[in-house]
Amino acid sequence: MKQLMYVFSLLLIVGFWNSCGHKNPRAVIETSHGTIVIELYADQAPLTVENFIQYAENGFYEGTTFHRIVKGFVIQGGGLTPDMEEKETLAAIPNEASNGLSNLRGTIAMARTPDPHSATSQFFINTVDNQRLDHSSKTPRGWGYCVFGQVIEGMDIVDIIANLPVTKKGLYENVPSSPVIIHKVTIR
Repeated sequence: MKQLMYVFSLLLIVGFWNSCGHKNPRAVIETSHGTIVIELYADQAPLTVENFIQYAENGFYEGTTFHRIVKGFVIQGGGLTPDMEEKETLAAIPNEASNGLSNLRGTIAMARTPDPHSATSQFFINTVDNQRLDHSSKTPRGWGYCVFGQVIEGMDIVDIIANLPVTKKGLYENVPSSPVIIHKVTIR
């Protein structure tokens, strides 16, 4: 019931956003290595985009990190502090990966656990084409990862982050040797 109410409130917000003529909002992610601008596809992933916007507007992402770098794959962030402490999140959202978008280089998608409907705040940016992450069926293995936007400025910053040296920190592998801080995410 709680998740249903959360989804309903997100739909109301998305409807209001779209009625104001804002089809594709942009997220400006200011990091310790530079700025990344992402066009968000509210028309193709409305719940996911509104979820991301809600985290951004609540200041949730401030002080989180890009905590996972897998060379030739993705950079992931949006949920852990520099000390690798996981921040408390809102309820998980339904997986919208069947929206026809593909995990191509420069796209942003939701990170999740093996449960296809477990995405909360964490996201990743594809540094190469990763079509194997796309939706193929509504089965546990086929759900895929929901793409909800595209880097339109700052792919050079993504590439810089993607090539940083990594280490193991506690239980986490592929952690940047020096933290990559997300200072702020602004929606415009």
